[in-house]
Amino acid sequence: MSRPIDVLAVAAHPDDVEQTCGGTLIRCAERGYRTAVVDLTAGEMGTRGSPEQRLAEAAAAGAEMLLAERHNLHLPDARLENTLEARKKLAAKIRELRPRVVILPYWEARHPDHHRASEIGSEACFLAGLKKLDIGGEPHRPLKVLYSSIYADARPSFVVDISAQLERRLRALFRYRSQYETRPEGADLFPEQEAVAERIRTAARHYGMLIHAKYGEPFVVREMLKVDDVVKMGVPSF
Repeated sequence: MSRPIDVLAVAAHPDDVEQTCGGTLIRCAERGYRTAVVDLTAGEMGTRGSPEQRLAEAAAAGAEMLLAERHNLHLPDARLENTLEARKKLAAKIRELRPRVVILPYWEARHPDHHRASEIGSEACFLAGLKKLDIGGEPHRPLKVLYSSIYADARPSFVVDISAQLERRLRALFRYRSQYETRPEGADLFPEQEAVAERIRTAARHYGMLIHAKYGEPFVVREMLKVDDVVKMGVPSF
């Protein structure tokens, strides 16, 4: 059995984590933590690229993000449903990887696959800890579930400083050449690569400003956060 994963991100499609929490994954990997991604679909319904292209691009992006592992569950793209079968499939992977922290998409999103990925992920984290659930492996439940909220109209519970990781995160995102290089199919739907980079930098700059950093990634947790030492809290009040 391989070493447990410290931080696991779950997303609906290849390139989702690169857009939402890639900087945090890179920062964790640089600190010596084992990081991984589970993409629920191969993005086969996308206007651009084939599933085979997107899987190859996901592997290249994962290497850029310093991931220890990346997996795809091959659930149906654009038809993702929060079924028991889907939850059990992800729960089995969580038991296999044994993550301490799981990052999920925020639970409200315009794309149906994104909010369903959040539901599937949250419930799978719970199911993975049920001893009597017959999905193989030893029961395991992550200690912490975080929700990436960079595209949500939600006040973050906290923001991670990714000032040193943003450019690597962009390099990882643009490994998806089928999605971000200029090409005729879907030209009216897809912004230019430079515009995508500007949008990401702008969002990251906004959240970085909130913690007195250049760039940041926001997260929400459902439970209260604990502070052990108020004297050592970060971010000055004035």
